[in-house]
Amino acid sequence: MIQTPIKLITLEEFLSQPETKPVQEYIDKQIYTKPMSQGQHSRLQLKLSNAINAVTEDNQIALAFPELRCTFAGKSIVPDVAVFLWDKLPVNEDGTIANKFNLAPDWIIEILSPEQYMGLITKKIVHCLDNGSLMGWLIDPQTKLIFTYTNDCHPKVFEDDKDLIPVPNFADKLQLTLGEIFRWLQVKVSLK
Repeated sequence: MIQTPIKLITLEEFLSQPETKPVQEYIDKQIYTKPMSQGQHSRLQLKLSNAINAVTEDNQIALAFPELRCTFAGKSIVPDVAVFLWDKLPVNEDGTIANKFNLAPDWIIEILSPEQYMGLITKKIVHCLDNGSLMGWLIDPQTKLIFTYTNDCHPKVFEDDKDLIPVPNFADKLQLTLGEIFRWLQVKVSLK
């Protein structure tokens, strides 16, 4: 099943509606329903968020959020993982994280689900890059490929287990190979 738009409305109309499950995104005046996360998608999303936060949070460099709504430049998207530099984090007067993020993530990570259209996901990543994001990743668990996107060069594809996947400069302590990322999907079975 390919992700198809629901109907045409304005961004203001979209944002006035209650949140839904599965979540919906507003792209080019149309509402798209994101497929519910399945096992591989959820596992990669969790492990990536934790790995990024492990090297960026304690030093207040950046913070990774799974499934966070980001509304900016006429679109409202929900990246699988949105990473924000610490000094760009929206905060309330009391110092707590704000609920609304009206800016592009500094690093967007999307994990392709079988029901998703790669073109729509790529369009979201390019929209983020056009509005200040430093990097985008598109992970395809089915084909075991990772695509990276930056503003300064064409997309790159990584397909070898030994390939070190580039990260934004602020997360340079994060060293992950394609093989390490996809090994997170392996389940160790204990013998009884």
